[in-house]
Amino acid sequence: MAAGKKSRARSGTLSRIETDASHHLTGAFMPQTPLEASPIDKQKRSNGVVDAVPQSGGLWHDIKTARWVVVPASSLRLLLIPIILHINWILFTPLITSPPPPSPFAPLLFISHPTPSPTDDKTDPRYRKGPLDLVFIAYYIIFWSFVRQIIMLRVFPPVARYFGIHKHAKIERFGEQGYAMVYFAFLGFWGYRIMGQLPTWWYNTSQFWIDYPHWQMKPELKRYYLMQAAYWCQQLIVLVLKLEKPRKDYNELVAHHFVTLWLVGWSYGINLTYIGNAIYMSMDIPDTFLALSKIINYIQWNRLKIVTFVIFLGIWTYFRHYLNLVMLWSVYKEFDLIPDSARHFWPLEGVWMVWWMKWQILFPIFLLQLLNLFWYFFILRICYRALHDTASMTDDRSDDEDDGDDGPEDKND
Repeated sequence: MAAGKKSRARSGTLSRIETDASHHLTGAFMPQTPLEASPIDKQKRSNGVVDAVPQSGGLWHDIKTARWVVVPASSLRLLLIPIILHINWILFTPLITSPPPPSPFAPLLFISHPTPSPTDDKTDPRYRKGPLDLVFIAYYIIFWSFVRQIIMLRVFPPVARYFGIHKHAKIERFGEQGYAMVYFAFLGFWGYRIMGQLPTWWYNTSQFWIDYPHWQMKPELKRYYLMQAAYWCQQLIVLVLKLEKPRKDYNELVAHHFVTLWLVGWSYGINLTYIGNAIYMSMDIPDTFLALSKIINYIQWNRLKIVTFVIFLGIWTYFRHYLNLVMLWSVYKEFDLIPDSARHFWPLEGVWMVWWMKWQILFPIFLLQLLNLFWYFFILRICYRALHDTASMTDDRSDDEDDGDDGPEDKND
């Protein structure tokens, strides 16, 4: 009897997740409001729609309250201050002293800690990790805040309105998916480009371990890693400080961001950037198509959304499952390719790979696969229901729940 109740409860929970219009994965795949507008929508169209752009209370106020994260005018000012100071330093310091000291603002803008190249080639520089990396990450948290708000508030809202989306909450979600698509497409291509410079090209997994530790990083690899860290820190700040209206899967998203940042920092700290790049790419490329599928569903290109969803499903399966299993197998079977000289726990020398580190690496990647399988289950259910049970995909609650913050007039839709 108890087992039956648990089964029904579990089934109910899964059903609610699948049909929850505010859920970050499944909600946007649900049917959207028909483009044929109601009288209210027509009135909105004729009068125009002004999106709620967060207003600045002054730079100092926005810094104290962390409003700079969501106010693009303030984040832009914070970005420009170090740039202006750096330019003034390199222009005027040589007039005062020679040779001029290095700019104290450079670590904010550029990666730090160069190290001699193992190839002794001046055109093939290398960098190591160091404390100034935190300064770089802090600056680019501001950078991603500015880019995010500009894309969400300025770039995608006109696109949404062009395709007949006029409710504020839907425009906001459309902007979120637009930003996600732009970010993951850019970082996915960047990760692809970087892997082409590494011996790990197209998941040549033995190179994850041969010649470890890989602490002398190519500059582009280091910059890529730190930009990823800045992005996930910025996303976590928005969630934790609740600078935007929390979604129903708020706790799940916070946990996901904490885990992601843990994996980023941990892999960077123990010199596993080769496998880190491979995992990043296996996540970013399918996320690009996930966001694209959501956008096409919002604008109701019904035939194209089916094609896009099928492509997304194939890319997700290949990258997030097949390649993830390939990397898991590599950790399990190829870990012993690490040189004997690196099989010690000497953090100060960048060497960490004692025998138990094999399981320390395997476990989080395995958890990542379990999380991917959890989402994969819902994706396949969406696909099945779309093909075999169209009526069940038409949930009258979808728009109301998604747009509950739009005011009383939306209740007439």
